[in-house]
Amino acid sequence: MMFINDDLQQRWWTLEAKLVERFGKKPDMDAILFLIGVQETGFVQKKITKEQKQDLMHVAVCTILAPSGYYLLEGNDKDGWPHFKQLKELPNIALPEQENFLKDHILMYFENNGF
Repeated sequence: MMFINDDLQQRWWTLEAKLVERFGKKPDMDAILFLIGVQETGFVQKKITKEQKQDLMHVAVCTILAPSGYYLLEGNDKDGWPHFKQLKELPNIALPEQENFLKDHILMYFENNGF
């Protein structure tokens, strides 16, 4: 499932370039996860608390890892927020591999959503 790192990096740069085109600045990993969270929840407010930002990023992580069987969407609460059930432990890997693991899943998310 994981692609070789050169290919992963190339695909990541391509995604970053598309996001720069769309938003006018280069987003970091947190900003990309935040965007996915907003996309998945439709949650838009003028002021977002730190806790809401963390919640949105959590939704994003669960969403991008669900196709690989790590999480299952159980449904949405009365406010429309998705709730996930963790199905299996995340791999215990070193930080650089964790970043590539997330990058690969973020890229799959964008590919699956036609971006």
